[in-house]
Amino acid sequence: MLKQHLQFKLSQKLSPQQIQLMKLIQLPTQAFEQRLKRELEENPALEKGKEDSENNEEDYDDIYEETDSETIAAEDINIDDYLSDDETPDYRTKANNYSADEDEKSIPYAAGTTFNQYLINQLNTVNLTDEEWSIAEFLVGSVDESGYIRRPVADILDDLAFTQNIYTDEDKIEKVFKIVQELDPPGVAARSLEECLVIQLKRKEATLNIELAITILEKSFDQFTKKHYKKLIQKHNITEEQLKDAISEIEKLNPKPGGSFAGNNRLVEHVVPDFSIRIVEGELELTLNGRNAPELHVSREYNNMLQGYKDSKEKSKSQKDTVLFIKQKLDAAKWFIDAIRQRQQTLFITMNAIMHYQKEYFLSGDERSLRPMILKDIADEIQMDVSTVSRVANSKYVDTPYGTKLIKEYFSESMKNEQGEDVSTKEIKKILETVIKEEVKKKPLTDDKLAAILKEKGYPIARRTVAKYREQLGIPVARLRKKI
Repeated sequence: MLKQHLQFKLSQKLSPQQIQLMKLIQLPTQAFEQRLKRELEENPALEKGKEDSENNEEDYDDIYEETDSETIAAEDINIDDYLSDDETPDYRTKANNYSADEDEKSIPYAAGTTFNQYLINQLNTVNLTDEEWSIAEFLVGSVDESGYIRRPVADILDDLAFTQNIYTDEDKIEKVFKIVQELDPPGVAARSLEECLVIQLKRKEATLNIELAITILEKSFDQFTKKHYKKLIQKHNITEEQLKDAISEIEKLNPKPGGSFAGNNRLVEHVVPDFSIRIVEGELELTLNGRNAPELHVSREYNNMLQGYKDSKEKSKSQKDTVLFIKQKLDAAKWFIDAIRQRQQTLFITMNAIMHYQKEYFLSGDERSLRPMILKDIADEIQMDVSTVSRVANSKYVDTPYGTKLIKEYFSESMKNEQGEDVSTKEIKKILETVIKEEVKKKPLTDDKLAAILKEKGYPIARRTVAKYREQLGIPVARLRKKI
């Protein structure tokens, strides 16, 4: 039996313009500049620089209203035709809260050849048979960014057969492995950290410390990584001082030989602060990077073309098609300029609220002064959506007297201290970091002991919470912090 019933559903859909504005807000300065450049290239109705006429936009509005609405209906103008579904550009408004930032805008690249080509160039100086050359070239092509070849010989053997038509055996591959491992930087083409370190040590001048270091790595690598120093002393029948000297040699080595190569043509990214906070006569002063706000205006030439259509008595179909295109581009240009005004206002209001919320920290630079702050705190204060605050915090940097930092680093949850006051988890992490820094490295503090110390300082948190904070700070467990 069929039944009919009414169902009401409340839903909210964002317009293409709203989506574009959200993406626009999320863009950091450098991506913002790239998006502007692309929009200027794609929309001839948008121009950079000051407009001679102060009434340019008003002129366009008048022409737009007077243009025959029957000929060019609003529904004929498809926003999607000229709004990219990607991120959005940037434009300047007349305000005095922008910093004069004329720094170099291009992103520099590291010069030189690629890492793999650097290794191939070295192979050219080695006397190899055709088969050895082919295997060596394949091995060099398998070196990853860290400088390792993380594949079993059996897999390499199969790949050589299936992809290169090279039928060889594991012994020949091992022989060529040794040749490739003689290339620079030392340790390249190793298959494990142990092998990488041993290769580097064997390239050094032989001394008692070097020989002991090689022995420890080759015969007691597991105990070395776990810092079981007493077992190492007993096993190798050495003194504590000898072990300390051997470990000192190992600590000088490079665990990622590929990472030290400067000519791998990777993009060298430089953080461009989106905001700057300075202390002027005891007060905080916030400025928005001037590169976020270029001067833009709607093209006078395109306005004149629209005016020409309005003034013409006979309107052909081609003229109507042309004016539809012109109006689309002018609409797009006006929308982008308005969106930029909204973007600049949103960024400034959000960062200003964060700055005043954390005023004590920005005046002192002491991370223990950071107040507990979540996205909702700022969203409620500026009466905007949490997602908007998130877009600003997650992608923007602020230059302060204490360094340049990602804004989201100032957000943290809160917890109660023994006095029942809300304290920031950032404050607790800073104290935890300080306690670990000051510990006796011969006998580092366990998480239980750290929890007890924090409790004594008025922060009653569980051992598992201490472990979580320690891991977030990138600090290893007590056993791995141990030093002789």
